[in-house]
Amino acid sequence: MNKTIIIIPSRISASRLKGKPLLKINNLPIICHVVKKAKETAIGEVVVATEDKEIVFAVEKNGGKAILTRQHKTGTDRIFEAFQKLKRNGVEYVLNLQGDEPMIDPNDIINLNNLMIENNSDMGTLASEITKDTILDNENVVKVITKKKLENNNFIEALNFYRKNLPRENTNIYHHIGIYAYKVSVLEKFINLNQTKNEIENHLEQLRALDNNIAIMVALAKSSPIGVDTKEDFLAIKKIMEYKS
Repeated sequence: MNKTIIIIPSRISASRLKGKPLLKINNLPIICHVVKKAKETAIGEVVVATEDKEIVFAVEKNGGKAILTRQHKTGTDRIFEAFQKLKRNGVEYVLNLQGDEPMIDPNDIINLNNLMIENNSDMGTLASEITKDTILDNENVVKVITKKKLENNNFIEALNFYRKNLPRENTNIYHHIGIYAYKVSVLEKFINLNQTKNEIENHLEQLRALDNNIAIMVALAKSSPIGVDTKEDFLAIKKIMEYKS
């Protein structure tokens, strides 16, 4: 059995754009585009974890696999419930792929998975170069500061993650991409930790890991996909993807 399983948390009641997983681009729901990208990696089984029957129906209708979960405060809690329900023996890593990034590059996902295995890392994520200064002040875009400069095929520890109040004196600032890889044992440890004040105040789940001394390693992504957080994001991505097709 493959060492890695990809689980995609998704829910209809997203705070900023309700119903976004089922919004269609090229007549295919956003969540199904993400499933398609995940399958292209061929690194393991791909499953959507959701509390919504409508999402299960859409995913299965388009040839994907989905599992119904309880309601959860966080996506990580959701993927862990799904992983437990699936009862997959032999899996060593769980990859949490966000359901609102239909333009993510499968090669970046593959690279993250390879670096996790090669370095025997507990937790990892992706980040890309910041090409516009406006990103630094955009609270919808999460930034990560790393200990050293990110380069192709290195894996550098994250110092902190920010939405706002970014300390500009640091040169190793990158655009964080919402994908996480966990060792199964670390995922179980993570979801049993209480949410921290830092995490709640900044609306950044990964700060729970840093607050509990779980190192998050960061790999450089070659592309910087736009996540669908707002109606404007959706229209921009729809235009790009439908033009490409």
